[in-house]
Order: sequence, then structure tokens, then C-alpha cells
Amino acid sequence: MKATKLLTTASIGAALFGLSAAAYSDEWRYAHEEFEGDVQDVFAVAFKEYIEENSDHTVQVYRFGELGESDDIMEQTQAGILQFVNQSPGFTGALIPEAQIFFIPYLLPTDEETVLEFFEESKAINEMFPELYAEQGLELLQMYPEGEMVITVDEPVRSPEDLRGKNIRTMTNPLLSETYRAFGATPTPLPWGEVYGGLQTGILQGQENPIFWIESGGLYEVSPHLVFTGHGWFTTAMMANKDFFDGLSEEDQELIRQASEAAYDHTIEHISGLAEESLQKIQEDSDEVTVTRLDEEEIEAFRERAPQVEERFIEMTGESGRELLEQFKADLEAVTNE
Repeated sequence: MKATKLLTTASIGAALFGLSAAAYSDEWRYAHEEFEGDVQDVFAVAFKEYIEENSDHTVQVYRFGELGESDDIMEQTQAGILQFVNQSPGFTGALIPEAQIFFIPYLLPTDEETVLEFFEESKAINEMFPELYAEQGLELLQMYPEGEMVITVDEPVRSPEDLRGKNIRTMTNPLLSETYRAFGATPTPLPWGEVYGGLQTGILQGQENPIFWIESGGLYEVSPHLVFTGHGWFTTAMMANKDFFDGLSEEDQELIRQASEAAYDHTIEHISGLAEESLQKIQEDSDEVTVTRLDEEEIEAFRERAPQVEERFIEMTGESGRELLEQFKADLEAVTNE
């Protein structure tokens, strides 16, 4: 297991004191939510390398825990202390409710090729989301998938009834809580830093994450039963402080866009086959791990509960959420019909 000691708010302030005054210097700061070598880190490093190879600018990358948790790095980005941040809609959903759309179960297919085509061609992703992020002072540069979501639990699960009474950790995201409530579990929102300990002590009976993160964070050590329900993909977004971005020259803005495109291409290549590699590592490391892949009939028992989550999403987001959901479905239909 990788252990990371989180900085206190006071120590974060001390670490960044003296940096904020240089917020718009040619040394740019970029924070993300994952460990070294994980998907968001692969993206950040590729972005950094492109910027530094094609300009005089430098990029300092901060990984999970170095500047706090997800909420902390978003606040620092909005304040202009950080220029770039990578944060999943699981946490951004509190700021941009419409971003919670990715937590409507069974909305996205699990086929990797179809998912990737959707992200590249979707009007909802590439036209509607940038406007929503801009309203919060953020320049959305890329949205990209990291991997299929997998549930880990304290015993094998094959139905919503099997989840009844289990405390399942969710990100601090209201709609994700609604999803697990619909699935029969008791959703327990917690920041990432508390998850391993909660599983280890039995406060939590399960959680969900893409398989590479289950391997990287050692979650299988304390939650060894992996269940593939086919209910969605983990999605993340890379963005910039909008005031910072808008204040750049056209040349630097184009440099950043090109760097984010290069990082996207590199990262999509990286995730190809990553889930299989991570699962193999988990199984080689632990003989306590079990893998359950639900069949179509079992998946349908979960899928039939998705409409109530859609309804809750529209209640939370109003007309803008309804329009986004309609476009999302239209984009998916266009891709799947091809």
C-alpha cells in the first residue's frame, strides 16, 4: 500500500506562501488527485513535457496529498495559486452540479472503444461542459475516461439485495450517493484519505474505483472481493484558472491547448490494457481476492434502478441538467449507431 501523509491547512498555506505572488509567472503549477504513475499523473507529466519542450515555461506537478485533498486543490486553482488542476466530476459535482451526470449508472457503455469515441465526438463533452466550467472561473481543457468502475466489498455481491446494509464509500457527491442508495447500499461520502482505514476497520464494507486505482491504492488488501457491475466509467477533467488562461497571449493559449491534446492522446494510449494489467497484479499479490462479473440478468437488476437516479439528477440540476442529459443520450446514440 502507498501511504501518504496529508498536509494540514496551515502547512499548505506555509508551503504555498510566496508562490501566490508569482501566480502568473512562467513557472506554472498543476495539481491532481492521484499517485505517481497513475492515470492523472501520466496526463500531467505528458502535459508538462510538451510545455517544456515547446516553450521556456516550466510546470511543477503536485500529486495526491502534497497540497491537500481534492477540495483543497480546487480552491487553490480558483484562487489563482495553482494554474492547472485535474479533478474528477465526483468532487467537482458540488461546484458544478451538471458534472454529476457521469454518476448516472448505465448511462455510459463499458466498451472501451465506444467510450473513447464518445469523449472525442460528444457535443455535450466538447461544447456544453466548457460553458458550465467557465461559469465557475475554470477553463475546461480536457475531459477523459480513466477506466471502468469496479466495486470492492467485504464479500462477493451479485444483486442489490446483497448490498443491503453495507456502508459503501462514495466520493463527496450527492448523485453518487443516490446511485448507491438505489443499488440498496448505505452510501457513505468520505474523502480519499479516509478510505483505506475505513475499510480496514470495518467502518466501510466497500467502495468503488477503476481497477488501476484499486491496485495502486492497495484497496484490495482490505476489500478483496471485486465486483464488475458494468455501471459506468470513472471520468476526470483537466482545467485551468480562467483568469490566468484568459490573461495569456494567444501563443501561450494555443501552446496549452496543444499540450492538453498531446497529453490526452498519450493518456488514452496508456489506459489501453491498463485494467487487465492491474487486475493481474492484484491477483498475483493476493490469494484472498475474488472477481465477480455479473451476467446480463444480474446486471439488469441493477440497471432497472437507474431511472430514479436520472430523475434525481434532473431535480438537482433543473433545465440545464435536462438539456445536458438529452444531448448526452443523443451523442451516445450517434456513436453506438455507427
